[in-house]
Formats: sequence, C-alpha cells, structure tokens
Amino acid sequence: MKVAIGCDHAGLSLKNEIMPVLDELALEWSDLGTRTEESVDYPDFGEKVSEAVSKGVFERGILICGTGIGMSIVANKFPGVRAALCQEAYSAKMSRLHNDANVLILPGRIINKDTAKEIVRVWFNTAFEGGRHQRRLDKIMTIEKKVKCQ
Repeated sequence: MKVAIGCDHAGLSLKNEIMPVLDELALEWSDLGTRTEESVDYPDFGEKVSEAVSKGVFERGILICGTGIGMSIVANKFPGVRAALCQEAYSAKMSRLHNDANVLILPGRIINKDTAKEIVRVWFNTAFEGGRHQRRLDKIMTIEKKVKCQ
C-alpha cells in the first residue's frame, strides 16, 4: 500500500514519531513535508496529500496539524477523500470499518506519541466492512457529484 504523509510545523514532531510505525507495518510511504519547525500554512501540505490520494497516486494519506481541524477541512474538499480526525483508537477503527476513511488526520498538539502510534496501527490494520456501509458511501459520492455539477 502506498501512503502519503504530511504535516505543518505543529505536526512535525508527531510525524517523525509515526514514520517508523509505517516501516513496521511494511507500508510504502512518501513524506510530502514539512520537514522543519518553521511556521508554514497547513493548507499547503493538506492539499499535497489530499490531492495525491484523490487522484489515486497514493491509496491512503496521513495529515497532522495542531488540532487536526484545519487539515480535516482541507482534505475533505477533495473528491473521493474521506478524511477522519481521530484522537483515539476506537474512532480510527470505526473510520475504517464503517466509513472506509482513506486519510487519517491526527492532532499533533492534543495526543501523545504512544496514542498516535496506536491509532496508526489500528487504522491500517482495519478493513472496510462494506455491506450497508457501502450504500452510505455511495450516497456520499452522489452528493460529491451533485455539488461538483452546480
């Protein structure tokens, strides 16, 4: 599985903790930035990762900013992106199981590194359940198409 990871300055420390977990999970990943603690604008990195997932360059993405709210707003602007802000493992599991989330958003200033690592492991190890949940995703895709045509 190909994964894109990105963050702003507030998410850099947590991103650096998560990248070894991606190796542990044997995922092929690319760091789309940022790589310094210099202040940057989260939409720039949210766009890079989300656009790449939307276009199918990467199957999944991870985005990290201070609260995760900004990255969530950016990511969910892209067609086919289902970004989920997760602060604990249960939400991570359910975002995959029921929503087939393909972008994981983490709040770098809210959760600790051990919680983040657990979330990442759970998120990548949980498959989409399908069934009635697929019907709901189909409805979301219909809304995306309708809004795009307006």
